[in-house]
Amino acid sequence: MVNKNQTPSIWQVAKSVLAAMLGVQKSENYHRDFQYGKPSQYIILGLIFVTLFILILIGIVNLVLSLAGV
Repeated sequence: MVNKNQTPSIWQVAKSVLAAMLGVQKSENYHRDFQYGKPSQYIILGLIFVTLFILILIGIVNLVLSLAGV
């Protein structure tokens, strides 16, 4: 259950950022984020998740290239 009178916890912010990356979000969470969330939290976690995503992709490409003998 979402408490609508307080700022979202870091876990709720992380879930919202991941949902945004997938393109899905509950309406109540969307409204909570825009009413009570701090933009800086979403920006920082967004940058962290995008950086991790890019590093994982680089690791997968390097693994595939090493297995292919290139």
